[in-house]
Amino acid sequence: MLSKLFTATMQGLNAIPVTMEVNCSDSTMPHFIIVGLPDNAVKESQERVLSALNVNGYNVPVKKTVVNLAPADVRKEGSGFDLPMAIGLMMALEKLDFENPEQYMFIGELGLDGTILPVKGALPISIKARSMGLKALFVPVENAREAAVVDRLEVYGVHHICEVIDILNGVKEAKPTVVNTREEFYEEQLKFDYDFSEVKGQENVKRAFEVAAAGGHNIILVGSPGCGKSMMAKRLPSILPPLSLGESLETTQIHSVAGKLKKDTSLISQRPFRAPHHTISDVALVGGGTTFMPGEICLAHNGVLFLDELPEFSRTVLETLRQPLEDRVITVSRAKYTFTLPCSFMMVASMNPCPCGYHHHPTHACVCTPAQITRYMNKISGPLMDRIDIQVEVENVPFEDIAKAPKGEPSESIRERVVRARKIQEERFKSHKGIHCNAQMTTSLLQQYAVLDDASMEQLRTAMRRLNLSARAYDRILKVSRTIADLEGAEHIQRQHVAEAIGYRNLDRDNWFE
Repeated sequence: MLSKLFTATMQGLNAIPVTMEVNCSDSTMPHFIIVGLPDNAVKESQERVLSALNVNGYNVPVKKTVVNLAPADVRKEGSGFDLPMAIGLMMALEKLDFENPEQYMFIGELGLDGTILPVKGALPISIKARSMGLKALFVPVENAREAAVVDRLEVYGVHHICEVIDILNGVKEAKPTVVNTREEFYEEQLKFDYDFSEVKGQENVKRAFEVAAAGGHNIILVGSPGCGKSMMAKRLPSILPPLSLGESLETTQIHSVAGKLKKDTSLISQRPFRAPHHTISDVALVGGGTTFMPGEICLAHNGVLFLDELPEFSRTVLETLRQPLEDRVITVSRAKYTFTLPCSFMMVASMNPCPCGYHHHPTHACVCTPAQITRYMNKISGPLMDRIDIQVEVENVPFEDIAKAPKGEPSESIRERVVRARKIQEERFKSHKGIHCNAQMTTSLLQQYAVLDDASMEQLRTAMRRLNLSARAYDRILKVSRTIADLEGAEHIQRQHVAEAIGYRNLDRDNWFE
């Protein structure tokens, strides 16, 4: 007998519906074959499926069994075909009969005892099932809350193959998983492990983080070991504008495909913070591999990518960031696939001022020569540095100041100012597609929205000459000036806004190495 039912496979970040056809017939040469471009994990499904059914008393007679995965020209990867294959085999053997099988989709990996194990990509698959107009989706119970975010689709989280068979046969009644998406999303949105109130001193750096968050600017921190660069970077998500539901859904899909969602998670409610080690490869950073996996820059989408000890990353890894930072998408091309992935993130980088780490330190002598310092700084290319709007030198806080310093301003207060500034920018750029914050402004938009009066222009001209700032600093200063003005609610950029923005170009100064 021939049976048909729906399942799905992943291509990049998108789910592709797959029609699974199972045909069992008598033959003098019984065998089990899977066709339709299956990978090794799919080919091995035969042993898992037969064992799971036999162990639970569903004896599978020896027959010629052909499993077809259509469309046949799309490669099928992963172990999520186990459950639909088992259900299709039971239907083909006439041991399972239920109405309208074309209204159901199944996904899940089987253990040898019939336990249903979690899979990757449950959320995109759930979205695809709803778009197909299906009635219900059966997923492993660990993926149920993730898939149940999608409305107008019944999602059943199941533990065991026997449970699925009993539900379909009408022996057992099951209730679909229900998630109050909005309530849970907004409850968890403002709960952070780190807060800027815990940071003592470093007021100028905290101000730089506020400006960076308000305008979506990339930022680099330069300071000696132990001055608090990593500590403050970890607190950046607590002052960023909260995720919208649309952003959260997009971010959750990426983490779902990568298998990075925590157990019983529905939607990601906080902006991601990714901090890869400096030994990371370029493929791990941008994504790809023999079996596609999203890279760190995609996992940081709508959040923060923190690169600690920036010069220690390999040159090839750092250069792969140039195009994603500019376009906020990346096209991953490999021999077997080409995918375009979103990667709109804020880059936060930190580094020592020299190889020993104590250049410009007030009490610790630096042992590096000027040539060593220059060589160390040159590990970061000009085009990459060109994409970093704010450059801040972080100084060590003396012990006396740490002991006496009062509790700092909480992240909640800073976030309120950031959100107000972002709303101004959203209104400003509402007619410009793909532009959401000041950091994304093009040259033409700078000429329209970052116009300086004569006094401010003269101040900028003087600073460019005296500090010998590079030409690339000009646009960055204008963007940051516009953000500072937005934080103050000023319609036009004023002299004090330009002065503060100039102060955030430390590494562009010729005398920085001296």
